[in-house]
Amino acid sequence: MFTALKRLLIGRPLKSAELGEQKLNKTKALAILSSDALSSVAYGPEQILIVLMTAGPIAFWYSIPIAIGVLVLLLALILSYRQIIHAYPHGGGAYVVSKENLGILPGLVAGGSLLVDYILTVAVSVSAGTDAITSAFPSLHDYTVPIAIAFVLFITVLNLRGVTESASVLAYPVYLFVLALFIMIGVGIYDIASGHVPRELHASLGTPVAGISLFLLLKAFASGSSALTGVEAISNAIPNFKSPAPNNAAKTLAAMGLLLALLFSGIVFLAWYYGITPHPEVTVVSEIAEQTFGRNAMYFVIQGTTALILILAANTGYSAFPLLAVSLAKDKFIPRMFTVRGDRLGYSNGILMLGLSSILLIILFKGQTEHLIPLYAVGVFIPFTLSQTGMLLKWIREKPKGWGLKLAINGIGALICLVVTLMFFLTKFQQVWPVLVFLPLIILLFRQIRKHYDAVGDQLRLSTCEPPITIEGNVIIVPVAGMTHVVENSLRYAKSLKPEQIIAVHVPFEREEEAVFEEKWKQWQPDVRLVTLHSPYRSIIQPLTKFIDTVQRKAGEMNVQVTVVIPQFIPKKGWHHILHNQSSLLIRAHLLYRRDVIITTVPYHLKK
Repeated sequence: MFTALKRLLIGRPLKSAELGEQKLNKTKALAILSSDALSSVAYGPEQILIVLMTAGPIAFWYSIPIAIGVLVLLLALILSYRQIIHAYPHGGGAYVVSKENLGILPGLVAGGSLLVDYILTVAVSVSAGTDAITSAFPSLHDYTVPIAIAFVLFITVLNLRGVTESASVLAYPVYLFVLALFIMIGVGIYDIASGHVPRELHASLGTPVAGISLFLLLKAFASGSSALTGVEAISNAIPNFKSPAPNNAAKTLAAMGLLLALLFSGIVFLAWYYGITPHPEVTVVSEIAEQTFGRNAMYFVIQGTTALILILAANTGYSAFPLLAVSLAKDKFIPRMFTVRGDRLGYSNGILMLGLSSILLIILFKGQTEHLIPLYAVGVFIPFTLSQTGMLLKWIREKPKGWGLKLAINGIGALICLVVTLMFFLTKFQQVWPVLVFLPLIILLFRQIRKHYDAVGDQLRLSTCEPPITIEGNVIIVPVAGMTHVVENSLRYAKSLKPEQIIAVHVPFEREEEAVFEEKWKQWQPDVRLVTLHSPYRSIIQPLTKFIDTVQRKAGEMNVQVTVVIPQFIPKKGWHHILHNQSSLLIRAHLLYRRDVIITTVPYHLKK
């Protein structure tokens, strides 16, 4: 029943050879990877006005020069991340750049910040979209949390179905939102040019403002920079693009930057010219739409598409989080299960972890996550600063052709990002202080996992001289994942009983891996027969159990007992057991009900 439900929700498994069909073209990638950045225009300009409001509505004209500063920062980020895309075409973004140019610790700071930021992206975006729905239908207000959880589950299932399928569904609302805002901005500018909007609604540029200060302007600039969250997502998700991936990713990034700049500047300009004042119960975009169209159908289209893209902005996290998790898992800072592709060729463990973490946040904060927005913004500006600084050092060290211009781009970007990060800590410390707590804890967890993997690797490496333990018993089939002391221990157990035949079974996912493993096995265990079962659907259990069934049927005809030994090792700390033995535990669970097969587990105890 579980399998049938899984197929209904997720679809049929895809072969590894179909991976190329799951890549994104530029049109779909722009929608699925830019939804977070584009949705931020719904609240970025408003954040500027909220800060300036402390000096009075007359200070709203400062939103124009502040918006220009945000656009300069956007340009620096776009140019910088284009360079990162070409310099690091395998993805990883700020984590890889920081790790390779600044060191392991800055890399972990960037990686940990982004992982948390993507979780916040999902929680904040879905909660904001849910708020828009409950505002339109107040009777649903008591069901905010269930509605938000339902949206998270829906987006999670879509992404488990595959990148291209989720992009196909989610692309239309994103482009509809962009089109609706461009119509609103175009109509607004036309009304202004034709003299239908009175000039008296706003203060003129350059009007003196009593009580204005540099600190206040910097605070407004930092708040407005929250509109740039999500810009880094494309550089993390390069492997999701069709070939040539770096070129397509760079073009998509440029298109996203252009759309974001036009929408952001258009909304800021209309808000200033209309004299819009932010209110807790009405968004700035809503006020602009009402003043431009009145309360007609177009107004509700604007509101509807805005609410929709705020929810769909969560999908950027689903695209970038799993790929960043893969980079960290390959470096052994998080469990290796995040490197495994699911039935639909996506990194399903990362998708599920993101969805569950986001649901937990929504439940803990009861769907009211507005106060997490500053934490969400500072969580992305820390990696911005580190990646810009890393690229700065890269150009100084390597001095490639045209490095002077690249150095200037990253230098300006690093300086501005550092100022924005510091301003968040100085002006919104009460809201962003948790980053000073959870980030060290995350880095400590990363280091503990890496330390554990390194310790286990030292003990399992065949180059060590520790003799394997001989255990009495009988074995015919030995599932093997690699060539380690754990496997050697299990094979020694089989050989000590002098059985008629020992069959080592290996399940590779790629043909190249199969050939390499077979060659190494011949050199290591030439007297043990190896059977490789290529699994195009990346399942270990199904081909292994099918092989055991085949052997058992033949053995049953000759009244021969089939025994399966399952190698596993026991770390000193119990919770580490789960990091390494997922496959062993699943194999044992699937074979327990077979009365005609003896199951034996051969443990290998680690000494430290």
